[in-house]
Amino acid sequence: MNKIIVAAALTAILTAPALAQSLGETTGVNSALGIAPKTEDFIKEAATSDMLEIEAAKIAQQKGNTNERKFAEQMISGHTKTSNELKGMMPANMESALPTNLDGSSQKKLDKLRDTREQAFSSEYDPMQVSAHKDAVSLFERYAKGGEDPKLKSWAGKTLPALRHHLEMAQQLDKNRRD
Repeated sequence: MNKIIVAAALTAILTAPALAQSLGETTGVNSALGIAPKTEDFIKEAATSDMLEIEAAKIAQQKGNTNERKFAEQMISGHTKTSNELKGMMPANMESALPTNLDGSSQKKLDKLRDTREQAFSSEYDPMQVSAHKDAVSLFERYAKGGEDPKLKSWAGKTLPALRHHLEMAQQLDKNRRD
């Protein structure tokens, strides 16, 4: 009986690192611990983030105030650019990591934004942008510091200033809403 318990514990310990990164990225554990995502996770998260930003910005162009519409225009431009760059840098063996649709969590955020009345739009969109850009900055920082693919690692580092600027703009948008 003890041998079975020891074997199970050893199996869990030895397989945990392999599972932890992917699971950790989806649960936010990697971010909290500052662990770089696996390349496949980085590609998936970066592409999903871009898709969500672009689609949310399209909604903001319809429902948002003047500042949100201006911000949304910049988000469409910036995130379309990073999407195209990412697609052009894909390692051949990672093409399947590039999502074609939003994941369930991102789709729920987008649906909630679509369902929000114009009068309440700012209270949903502005904090969502702050949160999304904090997540993106964390993802890109962690990959730039410890990523596996040298080309993507360099690109993540070069993309960080634009993402930080997006975060600053989103924070200002949210601050203006609350003032």
